[in-house]
Amino acid sequence: MKKEVLINAGAGEIRVAIVEDGRLQELFLERTIGLDDGGALRKRGGGRSGHSLIGHIILGRVQRVLPGMQAAFVDIGLDRAGFLGAREARCLADLPGFDDERAPKISDCVHEGEEIVVQVVKDPIGEKGARLSANVTVPGRLLVLVPNQQGIALSRRIDDEAERVRLTVLSEAMIKEANGALIPGAGYILRSAAIDANLADLKEDAERLAEAWRPVMARRQSAAAPSTLYHDLDPVERTMRDEVDAATARVLIDDRESAEAARAYCRRAMPDAESKIELFTGSGMLFDLYDIEDEIERLLSPRVPLASGGWITIEGTEALTAVDVNSGSFTDATGLEETSLKVNLEAADEIGRQLCLRGVGGLIVIDFIHLNEPGNIQRVLDTLTTSLARDRTPTQISGMSEFGLVEITRKRIRDPLVKLMSECCRPCHGHGRTRTRDSVALEVIRRVEREAAAAPGKTVAVRAAPEVIKWLEMHEGEVRPALARRGAARVTFEPREEYKREGFDVGTQA
Repeated sequence: MKKEVLINAGAGEIRVAIVEDGRLQELFLERTIGLDDGGALRKRGGGRSGHSLIGHIILGRVQRVLPGMQAAFVDIGLDRAGFLGAREARCLADLPGFDDERAPKISDCVHEGEEIVVQVVKDPIGEKGARLSANVTVPGRLLVLVPNQQGIALSRRIDDEAERVRLTVLSEAMIKEANGALIPGAGYILRSAAIDANLADLKEDAERLAEAWRPVMARRQSAAAPSTLYHDLDPVERTMRDEVDAATARVLIDDRESAEAARAYCRRAMPDAESKIELFTGSGMLFDLYDIEDEIERLLSPRVPLASGGWITIEGTEALTAVDVNSGSFTDATGLEETSLKVNLEAADEIGRQLCLRGVGGLIVIDFIHLNEPGNIQRVLDTLTTSLARDRTPTQISGMSEFGLVEITRKRIRDPLVKLMSECCRPCHGHGRTRTRDSVALEVIRRVEREAAAAPGKTVAVRAAPEVIKWLEMHEGEVRPALARRGAARVTFEPREEYKREGFDVGTQA
């Protein structure tokens, strides 16, 4: 398996594509326009529009404590308060005898008006605020620091028992030999990247985590709630930390400054990976490789074609996501059961990839084509399990009901791709979706980059809908310098009333 990481560090958005054997397997988007200086949170509609808050450590203030819900709502500086459950707040209760199975009452953990340190573990989704935890963690390359909890834990992805024992022994030795360089009383989780690491590697990573945590505690002493005490690495460095491993053949980055930042991170934390970083200087745009731009467009469509001629349809509702499997034009000469089995197997293999790429979470119900043979049903379930095993987001799968339905739960961490890139269409009263204004504006920026690369030194003229031009002008202080750095120093924006939101024209002038 050839794994490649492609990082498109555009003028308004950073996009990361994980490609295996030439096929897109994972996609991450993070907007870079509109972020506050210093990483402070803004009142911006609950954290939507692609700015992920996951990993932020925040000094918040408890607004309400609801014993009936065993939860509290915490002001973290957004329009909607964050949600803190009793289980996630238990480390704040100075009470003996509670464990993962028995959480204390929420009123034993927090009280209204109290300032507490929490971490965002789930972005705001829809009308729901961010999900919070008081048991904060700071991830490193090999280890995750758990300041409020002692002990050693290992990632479930480290499945070799001998390696688990070896790493546990090394971790205990690391803590014993700390000599004040580490955080006293803190615990650690060993990530799968720690496989084959030695004691010196673990010590070095733990010391970097200590250096990251001490300023958090120092800021805690002088900060006023709500305020951000810590935010995770930027998207490029985070990609290097979380996505680049021994199986990665190369990391292609299309921006010189971002490539240097990735190399600098590697020199600090993972020197063996620095040689894998390449600056993309090929013709065209980076995401033209493997037709990733076209793939992203297809991810906004509910229908996913299958090689056999069948298809799957993915439709989301407030309560669940429905996935329908259809045989389409495919028929097998051996009979209906074989036709249904082949289409179901093909669909089961594709569904795990689609759920990951689209960021679908919550309850998912798959309507497979009816099968009669128990052995065939099990083959479909096994294929689906294998497909979902590639996804790092936790999932659970039910058996197949007598009606051919399979239920899946996938942890919901952030809004799905379709909500990040589109919104309900007003003219059709919410029955369809249209691209958001900022999504179209970011597409315009990418088109400008493409035109400037094709015709260096020429002025690039943009004609688009007034609302799109307004967005570009509103962020002009960020857009123009970023475009200039990427070869588009001369750009004009012209609003045109005749253009609908998704329509625009980008061309060069002499």
